[in-house]
This record gives sequence, C-alpha cells and structure tokens, in this order.
Amino acid sequence: MTDHDAHCYELVADCRLRAATDLFAHTWDPVVLAALRSGPCRRRELHAAIGGISDKVLTDSLHRLLASGLIERHARAEAPPRVDYALSGLGQSLVEGPMTALGRWAIEHGDELLEAQESSTARRL
Repeated sequence: MTDHDAHCYELVADCRLRAATDLFAHTWDPVVLAALRSGPCRRRELHAAIGGISDKVLTDSLHRLLASGLIERHARAEAPPRVDYALSGLGQSLVEGPMTALGRWAIEHGDELLEAQESSTARRL
C-alpha cells in the first residue's frame, strides 16, 4: 500500500470526513452560512435574504449550525430583545475555504452538471 493509498483509506475510515461532508447534507445549511458571510444578521433579516426558506426550516438550520459550532448566537439585553447570528471562526473558515471553492466549481461546471442531470432524467422517461 502506497502512502497515498494509506491516506485515502484513512480519510474514508475517518468519522471526521463524514462529519465534514454532513455539513452539506442539509440543503439550507450552506445557504444560511453564505447569507451570514456579509456579517451578523437577525433572524428576520436572514429569512428575508434567503428566498424560499420556511420559518421552521430556518429555525432547524440555525439549531444545527449552532450545534456544529459554525455560527454564534448573540442575545442583547434590549427592549425588545435582540438576537443576532454570525459566523464563528470555524464557520468563516468553511465559507471562505471549501464553500468558496465549491462556488467557483459550480459557476464553471454548473451548466454541465444540470445538462447531465436533465439528460439522465429524460432517458429514464
């Protein structure tokens, strides 16, 4: 077994890889992270910025992202109470690293991907 093969096996067997790829398993989580890229937002602002997301799905997404340490929740003692959500350092590193690279890939290859998916769907019909 070569060093490269051993490294690949290590990644496949490692639960850290599964944990990292699970970050993209929920459709809206990366969208919420991208919406927070510009800075802290209130929940209402996030909902308005993200077209098509329901209140329940946004709440679920915020809970998952908080539990993963990718965002932070800041409650301010104001009247009325104010809660802001922001990327954590970990979330910032995900958005600026892998998500940015994936975004560039999607811009470059998105049309090819969609064409392949449409072609596959047409063949099945």
